[in-house]
Amino acid sequence: MAHSLFCNPLQHAVSRRNLLGSAVAGAAGAGALGGLLSPAIGEELKHSDKQVLFVWLDGGISQLESWDPKPNTQFGGPFRAIPTSVPGIHYSELMEKTSKVAHHLAVLRSVHTQDNSHSAGVARIQRGDPKNRGVIYPFLGSAVAKILGPTKTGLPPYVWIKPYSGGFKPADAGFLGPKYGALAFGDGQPPENLLRHPDVTSERDQLRNELREKLNAKYAKQRRKENTEANSYVFDVAQKLMDRTDVFDENAFTAKDRERYGTHDLGRHMLLGRRMLEEGVRFVKVNSYHWDSHGDNFNASDSLVRKFDQPFAALIEDLADRGMLDNVLVIAISEFGRTPKINSHVGRDHWPEAWSVAMGGAGLKRGIVHGKTNPLGTFVENEEHDIGHLFHTWFQALGVTKGQMEYDNGGQPLPVAHDDCGPIAGLLA
Repeated sequence: MAHSLFCNPLQHAVSRRNLLGSAVAGAAGAGALGGLLSPAIGEELKHSDKQVLFVWLDGGISQLESWDPKPNTQFGGPFRAIPTSVPGIHYSELMEKTSKVAHHLAVLRSVHTQDNSHSAGVARIQRGDPKNRGVIYPFLGSAVAKILGPTKTGLPPYVWIKPYSGGFKPADAGFLGPKYGALAFGDGQPPENLLRHPDVTSERDQLRNELREKLNAKYAKQRRKENTEANSYVFDVAQKLMDRTDVFDENAFTAKDRERYGTHDLGRHMLLGRRMLEEGVRFVKVNSYHWDSHGDNFNASDSLVRKFDQPFAALIEDLADRGMLDNVLVIAISEFGRTPKINSHVGRDHWPEAWSVAMGGAGLKRGIVHGKTNPLGTFVENEEHDIGHLFHTWFQALGVTKGQMEYDNGGQPLPVAHDDCGPIAGLLA
């Protein structure tokens, strides 16, 4: 059989699987969207709790068609570089809307990582590429959920808005235990069969839950705390979701908002992500797939980058207008970038050697580009920055103290980020 130059969808399994075995738990987990956020609490949230919006572009966005264009060079491609709202900084012309909010952003153009396969890169980037400690490290969302916990609103610390299926994703939590997994909302929708059966009264439901809690307490005495806590957790948050199905009501968004963000999946999901932040979720991950442009890269980028550009710019603008950007750390990232060299299929392949990450908001300088690649975009000039440096930078931007930079894994102290790396001072405010 001839070897295909194109990625098999199964190669993305790390970032797409792990659903229906725990679908019931996921349905419950989605329910952590507690009581209605009052204006007073919302105002307090804006001025205190740090939050994260993590936009994951699965497959690898091309830095040359987005954050680090190289027009009129050997590998630059057909798209122009356009000026942004910051004099001297240019993005690709495919980022027309985002270029107008560049004064809110910090772009790192000197990212150099190790893995050029999806199966290794997806997990390694989201875990921060820690040293091998003999345990599976948590994804960033789970780490933030553990270290910072829920916001003052008590809403779940880590939700994931994604295409396709949803559910509770305990694997993200690694050694922290399944309680810190992601609550995934498939296609941004609430779980099926969410409402209580009409034959079950609220009084009867309360009695059943009280009985469950008593039986759980007895069961937990002989079992691992991590597993029993997670089991109770999904039931507790399910009860909350039953009171807040309105959170997913797309009709609650104005027609103007839906138009600004876009009616495509990423636009709808990014708009829901904004609402999750407004309601008080600590860490919101929004997922987009199909960025693996081994073939026809320029037409693919013309479609994909523009679809990202529209809602991303709208969200940055909205967070700034609402006074939330001071406390919300925004990250747009993939598992790697794309090759400067264009292959025989007019595509760009995997390239971890020199790529870009865009950020903005809490704890970061704004309106900057840090680091650079050489004129052809093939390698980083001067200092390279691995994902471990970014994890340290993000934790510091979120106000994580030195005393919080270590996990206790059953008595085993473990650093929360690669201990040979440190924060990137040029990004921090």
